Amino acid sequence: MATEAVATQRRSPELRRAVTPWGSFSWGYSDVGADIFVGLGLVLAYAAGATNVAFLFAGIVYVCIGLAYTELAAAYPFAGGGPYFVLRGLGDLFGFIAGWAVLLDFTIDITLFAWSCTDYLSQLVPVFLGSAHPWVHFLVVLSLIVALCLLNVAGVRESTAFNGVVSALDVLSETCILCFGFLFAFRPDLLLHNMSVSWPSPYHLMLGTSLAIVSFVGLESISQAAQETYRPASIIPRTSVSLILTILIFALAYSNLALGMQPWHPILGAHGHPLQFWQIFPFNSDNQGKAVALLAAQVPYWGAIAAFYVPILGAILLLISSNSGVFGSSRIAYSMSRTDLLPSLFQRVHPRFRTPSVSVIAFCGLAVLTLVFAALPSLDPAALSVYGRLFHGERGLDFLADLYAFGAATSYSFVFIALIALRLTDPFSPRKFKIPLNVPVRFRGRKTSIPVLGVFGFIGIFSILLFTLMTHPIGRIAGPSWLLLGVILYIIYRRHRRLPYLRSQKHDWRQHQREILRTSGDLELLDEYEANLKAADEAAAREGPSQ
Repeated sequence: MATEAVATQRRSPELRRAVTPWGSFSWGYSDVGADIFVGLGLVLAYAAGATNVAFLFAGIVYVCIGLAYTELAAAYPFAGGGPYFVLRGLGDLFGFIAGWAVLLDFTIDITLFAWSCTDYLSQLVPVFLGSAHPWVHFLVVLSLIVALCLLNVAGVRESTAFNGVVSALDVLSETCILCFGFLFAFRPDLLLHNMSVSWPSPYHLMLGTSLAIVSFVGLESISQAAQETYRPASIIPRTSVSLILTILIFALAYSNLALGMQPWHPILGAHGHPLQFWQIFPFNSDNQGKAVALLAAQVPYWGAIAAFYVPILGAILLLISSNSGVFGSSRIAYSMSRTDLLPSLFQRVHPRFRTPSVSVIAFCGLAVLTLVFAALPSLDPAALSVYGRLFHGERGLDFLADLYAFGAATSYSFVFIALIALRLTDPFSPRKFKIPLNVPVRFRGRKTSIPVLGVFGFIGIFSILLFTLMTHPIGRIAGPSWLLLGVILYIIYRRHRRLPYLRSQKHDWRQHQREILRTSGDLELLDEYEANLKAADEAAAREGPSQ
């Protein structure tokens, strides 16, 4: 069966390898780099004087996540990222659960960043403001989602070129904001003062930390583009490590700069939720989604220029992050379909553009449904009371961020387990990049190692998952409900196909690994893989008679 599947893959249209080294970096940066534009306001609103601590904890976990994805994507350069790694390491059911969770994440990504893109544009075009003109805001976000759907059907090369230019401009812009901010506005004494007088309660610190992970979600975009990247084993480690350092520096710098620029004035609203913590602007539904633009406008000298261009650049970066959501969800569905976790419909490739057009259209449609639910309280006042009773007054941006945090934490938890499992069960695949700090062990008579940072990363991300379930009413209800719905649909589909649904079907991972290494262009790694398999088979043959 596996051999027939490989032959079928050779005959059918495959994804085009059009992603360059800078394109690989920009795919990740366009997703992760935009997160600070959304996450900063959310975390400041709840973590207050401990905002930098929340970002530090989430940043440490993010480094472990990034290193795990780098190792796995370089070793297994197949479209789909985390769900594919979990499938290979833990089996079909867990692979589906991880994939279903990250599909939620990337579908929310489409809507969340299109929503925040419109928020940033409202800084210059007030008619886009959601609270004042809800229908205009809704229609603009809807139009952005439709446009991105068409762009991704047209092809990854066009999407990558779009990302690369804006990513370069944003790196330069954020660097200028931070340099001028720390040179002319930052006060270390004010940072310490704000941390002491505005330290949040344990509940709000957990809430802020769970939202801080939103600022680091998206590095897996690099691994999802691995099958469209030439020689991924060489390119992915370089681009991933560069991206990890860039995003970590920006997130920690922005959180400390915000605390060291202006005094804070805590004002609590209903249910003890903070409505205003910072003198620069109130963290309400109008301003919470455009914190970086408002922060940049307060920077001496540079702020006069930044006030005009940062809303535009931020909006464009958020738009390409939404674009990465379209790309990521379609590639995950494509990968899951090819391994019988989703119906074969999702692996159909457009004959002209060679993109997974069915997956692109399907998940953009789901993003539109998410948008309707998020925007419902502002569009229909009669729905606000019902929505408020269910979710304690959470608004559209909070609703999207809750689901985003839940999906990310769930998927990343499984990826860390899969990383350790693959180290034990598949020591043959060449790992051109390996996470530092490994403990050597023997498993089934073979020498391998356990990644210490992988264990710490799992503990950290599982803690954030618990924080999300404890502090997010929507994440606590809608997140597990999404997973339950997915498992039910998975069982129905597998029974229809007469495939095992609690066990894994038989996979010829050796032949599959040969195929993905061959098509990736890393032929020297294919030779190394064949040599490892031959040595292992010879060792097993020698041990067999003696036993």
